[in-house]
Amino acid sequence: MSLIDATILGLYFFVLSILAVYGWHRYYLVYLYTKNRDQVPRAAGTFDPLPVVTVQLPLFNEMYVADRLIGAVSRLDYPCDRLEIQVLDDSTDETREIAGAAVRRLAARGFDVRYLHRTDRRGYKAGALAEGLGVARGEFVAIFDADFLPEPDFLLQAIHHFTDPQVAMVQARWGHINQDYSLLTKVQAILLDGHFVLEHGGRNRAGCFFNFNGTAGIWRRTAIDDAGGWQGDTLTEDLDLSYRAQLRGWRFVFLPDVVAPAEVPVEMNAFKSQQHRWAKGSIQTCRKLLPALLAADLPLGVKAEAFFHLSANFNYPLMALLSVLMFPAMYVRYNMGWYEMLLIDVPFFIAATASVGYFYLVCQREAYPDWRARLKYVPLLMSIGIGLSVNNTRAVLEAMLGWNSEFTRTPKYGVERTGDDWMGKKYRQLTAVQPLIELALGLYFTGAVLYALANGIYGSLPFLVLFQVGFLYTGLLSVFQQYGGDVMLKAPQVASGK
Repeated sequence: MSLIDATILGLYFFVLSILAVYGWHRYYLVYLYTKNRDQVPRAAGTFDPLPVVTVQLPLFNEMYVADRLIGAVSRLDYPCDRLEIQVLDDSTDETREIAGAAVRRLAARGFDVRYLHRTDRRGYKAGALAEGLGVARGEFVAIFDADFLPEPDFLLQAIHHFTDPQVAMVQARWGHINQDYSLLTKVQAILLDGHFVLEHGGRNRAGCFFNFNGTAGIWRRTAIDDAGGWQGDTLTEDLDLSYRAQLRGWRFVFLPDVVAPAEVPVEMNAFKSQQHRWAKGSIQTCRKLLPALLAADLPLGVKAEAFFHLSANFNYPLMALLSVLMFPAMYVRYNMGWYEMLLIDVPFFIAATASVGYFYLVCQREAYPDWRARLKYVPLLMSIGIGLSVNNTRAVLEAMLGWNSEFTRTPKYGVERTGDDWMGKKYRQLTAVQPLIELALGLYFTGAVLYALANGIYGSLPFLVLFQVGFLYTGLLSVFQQYGGDVMLKAPQVASGK
């Protein structure tokens, strides 16, 4: 074996072994969840009278969903004299008029509602929340992003958990208004279910740290202040505050049966933007807080789980590197012999990939009666996760290099049903280079698949196809929705003479 071959294989198996460790960690999360399945959170008591709650609605250019959100919040089943609504609007477009009109309608009906508009987006969402908190009258603060539709009983189901004075935050599970809109929305729904049902459920019930998700949750105001308040030095102000509060000894509660429906992105570029922000913000938070967390007086199990949680997105650069190495590594190993390939490859890949399939199988089984029908989307979910590696590797590298960037909110189009249109609406995001890189990797893996077929390397084919489909799907859908969609929109206009 030449030095180049040895280097390729050494680096390949080093990367694969780390990914396998994180893959095995998914099994551990399922174990934590299953072990503590019966430890359902229960409120220590009930409030009488109910406390004052401030509902904060942070907005930035949300013209298609602002009125829907404010209307949903007005239907919350909570005493009007104990409910304050703050519309925190940093918008620069028509959203200001839409949100302002909705606020005036609520005020005319007797609601305690305030419209707070900032012309300076300093601190982005964190800055808006902090500014609103400075004039809020509530002892507790509920937060909903623009794409959410809280159920009327949301506050009554969650608020009584704060009768325990150590509880700082109560997080609800996200639902999915438009999960049946497309393959992309179906996959996103399953991804989010895994995060909430198994990650939050397993961590919370095992006494480990987990995070507020920026929306569909309630905070105790004194806990926010005690933890240092909202800070805008990361793109995930929710994760940052969550860990700071738990390091101060506050306790969090996750309520899997309290579901707040939300709109998931229908556009691939919007989905990538969202994932980029979450990945970059989590690494920024990791750099900021992990040293203090590891030095804290906490059980080893809590520290270890927090390490895996905060460092999980480092998997994406490893996945990108693995993508480049797979074809040459397969070529080298093929010349070593078929048996050796199976003996070494299969256990690593099972640890790194089969764990993902099992993880999402369990989460769907726990969340839905028709879970078997949903499993057919898991292979595509695995492929899309791979396809995101270019997008999220860029996010991780930017965070590690200290490159600051604007808080880019995820566009929402008010899409709820299959027939709803969004392509002609504002806020569509444009990307030029990244989809071309993804398409190039997709073609690269197409070559690898053809090579494997030609040489009878059938054991590697399932894994090669996962990578091929992932990169082609993310790249092609970005290009189609960015350019092809415009062609489709213009074609009827030409035909009708407009």
